[in-house]
Amino acid sequence: MNQNWHSILIRHMLILVTLCLLAGLVSGYYGWCLAVGLGLYLGWTLKQLLRLHHWLNKHQPDEAPPDGYGLWGDVFDSIYHLQRRDQRVRGRLQAVIDRVQESTAALRDAVIMLDSDGNLEWWNRAAETLLGLKTPQDSGQPVTNLVRHPRFKEYFEAENYAEPLEIPSPINDRLRVQMLITRYGNNEHLMLVRDVTRIHQLEQMRKDFIANVSHELRTPLTVISGYLETLLDNVDEVNPRWARALQQMQQQGGRMQTLLNDLLLLAKLEATDYPSDNQPVAVCALLQSIKSDAQALSGSRNQRITLEADDSIRLKGSESELRSAFSNLVFNAVKYTPAEGNIHIRWWGDGKMAYMSVQDSGIGIDAKHLPRLTERFYRVDSSRASATGGTGLGLAIAKHVLLRHRGHLEVSSVPGQGSTFTCVFAAQQLVMQATGNGSLRATP
Repeated sequence: MNQNWHSILIRHMLILVTLCLLAGLVSGYYGWCLAVGLGLYLGWTLKQLLRLHHWLNKHQPDEAPPDGYGLWGDVFDSIYHLQRRDQRVRGRLQAVIDRVQESTAALRDAVIMLDSDGNLEWWNRAAETLLGLKTPQDSGQPVTNLVRHPRFKEYFEAENYAEPLEIPSPINDRLRVQMLITRYGNNEHLMLVRDVTRIHQLEQMRKDFIANVSHELRTPLTVISGYLETLLDNVDEVNPRWARALQQMQQQGGRMQTLLNDLLLLAKLEATDYPSDNQPVAVCALLQSIKSDAQALSGSRNQRITLEADDSIRLKGSESELRSAFSNLVFNAVKYTPAEGNIHIRWWGDGKMAYMSVQDSGIGIDAKHLPRLTERFYRVDSSRASATGGTGLGLAIAKHVLLRHRGHLEVSSVPGQGSTFTCVFAAQQLVMQATGNGSLRATP
């Protein structure tokens, strides 16, 4: 109501009071005339309110408001215009919602909206195809009740969504889906699901090809290495000009056998998600054994290799796989640390996670190489590999072993000052055991 209607209302009230007083002057009943006049005005006002109430409750869309007079006519018109504007805004919002729903329905990727507790709120048609969600009976259900794969339940409850998760589809084991969860709003979840079956099949073909080729090469390579060894055992009977060539051939044959063994180990690690022999491993004793082997590998370089391990923490998993991963890290430190250098091996926990670190005082690694260190055959410097005889698969093997044991690898390094490789294991992989001394410290 604007200022004009304030003045008009005051003017109307003054006119009403004046008329009532004039009627009272004529009749001699001032009070009764004033009461009757105000009562009539109040009755007329209530009638207008009832008309407004009836129109608001019973009117059809776009139905014009009832005729009003004076101030009430302006009120009717204002409410009608507000309703029309609200209808236009709602129409535009509904059009946007319809377009969003049409566009998401056309996607081949599933889009799923979850509340802060992980309950289903909305999903597109692709979610019904990829995950088997059903409308409307699944609405409000926890997503972990409908996608029952243990890895998804673990992934969702861990609330660490930096990396996507790939699992078989709940409705078809031959269908592989990749899930990525993003938080938004009031701790709600937006889940995107993609069909990566084709990519998974190509990756599987690559793994099978490498595994098959590596397996098939072992027999001829074994034969070649056997004959080379026989020839070298009888080198006196061979033309001296061939002695050096035979030695190099044997050296490269041994290197190829190591490479094939690493490739076959990688293929085995990639075949399953978890190790079959999932038993508590005494990491302290395992690291003691690896330290002894590293000391032998160090030989005459007089490297100082120390071990600090908490004997009360054990790790569920495969001892052979963990030995392969840990020894790769320790032996790399021995290879790339100069004579008289320091190598420190440590195994400890903080109550939430467990850590195994290998710190060396070696040549270090430039920061630009760190993200790619665990890729197959990635080499920081080709001259390094030729000098150390590495296959380029050690860190890739370590990465896959850690993934199978719910862990990951963290690397920090400064060129010229050394590197630190840290294996981080989740709490569910740990087994705490009471020991007499609590921890073990060993030095050369």
